[in-house]
Amino acid sequence: MKKNITFLAILLLALACNEQVENNVKQNPSGSAEIEEGDLTSDSLNQTQSIEERTEALKEQGYQVFHYEEGDTTYLMQQYYIVFLKAGENRSQDSLETARLMEQHLAHLTRMAQEGYSSLTGPMGDDGDLRGIVVYNTATLEEADSLANLDPMVKAGRLKVEVHPWWTAKGGKLP
Repeated sequence: MKKNITFLAILLLALACNEQVENNVKQNPSGSAEIEEGDLTSDSLNQTQSIEERTEALKEQGYQVFHYEEGDTTYLMQQYYIVFLKAGENRSQDSLETARLMEQHLAHLTRMAQEGYSSLTGPMGDDGDLRGIVVYNTATLEEADSLANLDPMVKAGRLKVEVHPWWTAKGGKLP
């Protein structure tokens, strides 16, 4: 049963993340990725704007950003918040309660992706203390922490969160 729940969780998260990426990322002529117009939260920037205009728009929304230049390419760097989902103190739920919590957990993570609050989500591949990672696309650590703590698995004590600031280029994607 536990393996089936884990497989279902991985499958649903992969599908949700893949759909989000496919809908919002495009390749520009130089081969680097850019966020499509109409993306969510801080990525809702008009791609016809200059990098300076996009930077100012993000700053007005409260995001931490800077430019990084490498050769003839300028990257717009943004601070995201990486949330480590760790095993919580209360992991004594029976299989039915665990399945119910997993369903609610996946619904929460799907909602975070659909509403543009999370950019990357997934479980770990082993059975260690670190259970998963969520990268939140919020202006503040407090907002990321608050959203992560709304997760039903966290509320039940089955998971606990650890939040860290994390910088990456806007529009980047995993190969």
